[in-house]
Amino acid sequence: MTQAETQLSSLLLREHFGEIVETIGTHLIRTGGQPLRMIAHDAGMPLDQVRKALCVLIQHNMVTYRLQKRGLVEYEAQCSRVLRILRYPRYIYTAKTLYSDTGELIVEELLLNGQMTMSAVVKKVADRLTETMEEGKTMDYSEVSNTFVHLADTHFVQRCPSAPENQEPSDGPRPPAPTLVFNEKDMYVVPKLTLTGKGKRRHSNNGGDEGGSKAKRAKQEADSEEAPPDDGIYWQVNIDRFHQHFRDQAIVSAVANRMDQTSSEIVRTMLRMSEVTTSSNAPYTQPLSSNEIFRSLPAGYNISKQILDQYLTLLADDPLQFVGKSGESGGGMYVINLHKALACLATATLESIVQERFGSRCARIFRLLLRKKHLEQKQIEDFAMIPAKEAKEMMYKMLSANIVALQEIPKTPDHAPSRTFYLYTVNTLASARMLLHRCYKSVANLIERRLHETKENRRLLEKSQRVEAILASMQATGAEEAQLQEIEEMITAPERLQLENLKRNVNKIDASENQVDETIFILESYVNSTVKH
Repeated sequence: MTQAETQLSSLLLREHFGEIVETIGTHLIRTGGQPLRMIAHDAGMPLDQVRKALCVLIQHNMVTYRLQKRGLVEYEAQCSRVLRILRYPRYIYTAKTLYSDTGELIVEELLLNGQMTMSAVVKKVADRLTETMEEGKTMDYSEVSNTFVHLADTHFVQRCPSAPENQEPSDGPRPPAPTLVFNEKDMYVVPKLTLTGKGKRRHSNNGGDEGGSKAKRAKQEADSEEAPPDDGIYWQVNIDRFHQHFRDQAIVSAVANRMDQTSSEIVRTMLRMSEVTTSSNAPYTQPLSSNEIFRSLPAGYNISKQILDQYLTLLADDPLQFVGKSGESGGGMYVINLHKALACLATATLESIVQERFGSRCARIFRLLLRKKHLEQKQIEDFAMIPAKEAKEMMYKMLSANIVALQEIPKTPDHAPSRTFYLYTVNTLASARMLLHRCYKSVANLIERRLHETKENRRLLEKSQRVEAILASMQATGAEEAQLQEIEEMITAPERLQLENLKRNVNKIDASENQVDETIFILESYVNSTVKH
């Protein structure tokens, strides 16, 4: 892991889990796998605190454990999983877009708790939705349960690995750590539950005698002792499936920008047909026939089979090669080249960054090198139609920033400069890695700036929260308008202005974090796709 990734992971762990978990997590990221006692010794923390921190990290899939040959259990941090915290708002917003408020809260609860049983999620979400409803209305468990089933059917949530039932040894000592296994067959199978009931509001019953409340509490404790029907079947958010969805959206958007809305709708249909059958890291989608695509088009698209075939031919002949033809059966078999699409998206991102940092003339040279692969200094000047002095300055500027590379091809074994060709080229993978590193640094800087802004105005924020709490309690008891006005005036006009500025700055920083994460996603997807294939 690079220093920028370690720093960003450390900031994210501190913000979401506190200092103790951050210390243990960052220590494991830096040192690699270690047994429990060595972690406690190196981190200089009590064994009990280390255990609790590891429990939290394992619960959120940020630390894995494995049994060593000597019988010790070794714990290892998953830095890439820690960095996914940055994308939590995007996962939650996507769930809201696809499955409304219920889907949003299901995904939010699973991300907040790491792993949960379906019955616990359904009850918690129903209670939260009931809180937001008008008085007298409640959310039924069955509605939340149906949304959960839809999320599992489309693979947005999946079962956690579990210990096999027959793992307990009949004789001899128990193993130091259970071996968890993924059952591929049951990964998205929802247990058959009959969850009946409705969401409850908090503080719904303020009255009543003391004896009644005691009896109620005793009944609740008795109920809680009964194991739920899906006890032991835990669920987690399938992050790879969300990434697949983001990638598909980016491809559809790129096709819409390059061609038109109808082309993008055809590509969207192809991606939707193969989203569950194609693995998230596959280089191609499953081959689809023209007839299948025609039958699966959305109802509102009244285009004939002939026009669809023309669009598919246009897409297959396009130089970007997002869509490829793999056969003639069924009116023609078509696939989407996902690896090629990611490479095009990453290249477009690199071009955009070069244009923003170095200007349009440098972007022209960069595009020229991408097209021609290798060029000498003189050729660049001629093709780009830029004066020699300016072209040299631009090339050295991009070379010093590692955007372009210089390749030496000697005519003789002695590598004499006078008998050597110097060719400029773009190593897209190396440039993408370098820019990814810069993106991680940028996000870390943004988080530190946000923390600094809130720390500087902590006193004012606490005062604002106190005033809001007093106002809320007075409104609940039916206070007069004059009294409320008096409480509001506790915050002066300059303080109110300062609060507005703080809110605006924090919102800007949050928006910037999300925008940089979109760039990180495209570059990361391209790097992973290239390394695998």
